[in-house]
Amino acid sequence: MTDNKTYSKNDMVRVGCNDCAGCFKCCCDMGQSVILDPLDMHRLKCSLHAGFEELMKKNVELHVEDGLILPNLKMDEKSGRCSFLNEQGRCSIHAFRPGICRLFPLGRNYREGRLDYFLLTDVCPAKNKSKVRVSRWLDTENLTAYENFLIEWHGFTKELRAKLQQNQVDEEWCRKVNLLFLQMFYVKDYLEEDFFAELSGRIRQMRQMLE
Repeated sequence: MTDNKTYSKNDMVRVGCNDCAGCFKCCCDMGQSVILDPLDMHRLKCSLHAGFEELMKKNVELHVEDGLILPNLKMDEKSGRCSFLNEQGRCSIHAFRPGICRLFPLGRNYREGRLDYFLLTDVCPAKNKSKVRVSRWLDTENLTAYENFLIEWHGFTKELRAKLQQNQVDEEWCRKVNLLFLQMFYVKDYLEEDFFAELSGRIRQMRQMLE
């Protein structure tokens, strides 16, 4: 359920949960829902000094969503806990946690080239939540550039899914496109200082390759 409101990054929203106070419900039984975008993967690789293949051994897995192969954080098969939770139930990668983790219990709407937020009211058990500004809750440097990146990435992946759906009978073509997609945006390291500019360049390159 939601509260039927939308929020901008400058709005106040009731999400403050006293630093989870020992609760880690939102880090369990999430299935494949914690999808990683290229910035998430870049942060994990740099902060953990690990390559894509190393992360795939324990912490990350792949799933198919509307024909597009995407990485997500892996949940433990027995406990259902996120593979990055420590023994005390605290996030071991909190400083560079993925965007979806930063967002929760907010969700995102993409509308005509802009982005706003909504509140999921029935997913966090914390009581007496306090109001926090959305920008502070997201805890992300250069939030405007980050939001622009999300809009661009959402538009590109939506476009790519449509192409894959249109050509789904050609399984070999779809396989090659997915392998190229993973290689260009997740496996290959980002070397430029401006991640967002390099990402935009790779999107343009892949669009040209698919024409």
